[in-house]
Amino acid sequence: MSLHEPRSVFDTNVLISALLFPDSVPGRAFAYGQDHGKILVSTPLLRELQTVLSRPEFETYVTASDRNQFLTALTREATLVTITVELHVARDVKDNHVLELAVSGAASVIVCGDADLLALQLFDSIPIRTPAEFLRLEQS
Repeated sequence: MSLHEPRSVFDTNVLISALLFPDSVPGRAFAYGQDHGKILVSTPLLRELQTVLSRPEFETYVTASDRNQFLTALTREATLVTITVELHVARDVKDNHVLELAVSGAASVIVCGDADLLALQLFDSIPIRTPAEFLRLEQS
């Protein structure tokens, strides 16, 4: 691990998995990111997370109160980054905000489960890893 404090971007899918299944690989990766560095968020990422978590299908897994508590804690504890670049590189345009957050926040890693982003492997010198890869590389 590098000497500087890691700055990690977690995509929406990984954040939702961490909320729903804290003991899962994504949940452990997120907890590790929180405990050993900074989690970077942006207004677009938080907005997307809130929109997805407000879907009725999540009521089965986690209460509205727990979802709001997760969002509040994330907003309070993470580092809010102002987006300073506009990118149009991802195949799925909805993924561009993750790359914009990583570049704007000088992230050291992007942790995601998105196949399109993972296929890039590296963007602007920022490695793109699955939660399992993140844990394996950071803990070694």
